[in-house]
Amino acid sequence: MLVVEDDPDIAQLVAHYLEKAGFTAEMTSSGRDALASVAARPPDVLVLDLMLPQVDGLEICRVVRGNAMTAGVPIIMLTARAEESDRIVGLQIGADDYLAKPFSPNELVARVRALLRRVTRATAASSSGSSSSASPDQTVAYGSIVVDSGRHTVTAEGRLVTLTAKEFILLDYFLQHRGRVLSRDLLLTDVWGYRYTGGTRTVDVHIRRLREKLPLLATSLVTVKQFGYKLLDHPGDPVD
Repeated sequence: MLVVEDDPDIAQLVAHYLEKAGFTAEMTSSGRDALASVAARPPDVLVLDLMLPQVDGLEICRVVRGNAMTAGVPIIMLTARAEESDRIVGLQIGADDYLAKPFSPNELVARVRALLRRVTRATAASSSGSSSSASPDQTVAYGSIVVDSGRHTVTAEGRLVTLTAKEFILLDYFLQHRGRVLSRDLLLTDVWGYRYTGGTRTVDVHIRRLREKLPLLATSLVTVKQFGYKLLDHPGDPVD
């Protein structure tokens, strides 16, 4: 884990709780040092403060997501800004999760665990099956979209598409439940892994990012008003 926080008390608190939970936590207090550290060794999770000296958290998020070597690093943002607009900006540029200060360290640990559990699930399944010559195909096709859970890759019309960890997990969940109407609360519980307190707008932002990156979903991942979303059984199916 890499904790990027310029307040030493908060950094120490976060690192203490992560290490108490069994994780190894490194700390840095500046944006430049954070970028150098991520480039040298991408962390399992990046816990990132928004307000930082030299390079702020939003710019760090943009750089990490824009580099193919680090684009899949899970990012949890920490910030004193509680306004919804700031939270949405962070999610729009690629943060997987968001906590506003003051926050519960135990909740942060729970979110880290939930995110890691879902990021590693496909990899673990692939590793356990790779030892057998009869292992099932790890790819799922939906129209021109091909998801390879073993390699953790997504292509559309033969072109590699970079998704964040949470976007990949969310897409995989829709593919597993295609044709079903899924409420925002259900998505928050099953994809985010806990009863999320940040509001259902988080789901809407991630859905919008998926539609932007995978244009086929603009018509196939439909909004069910006042309830949630549904991925059509097949692209081009009529919408009920």
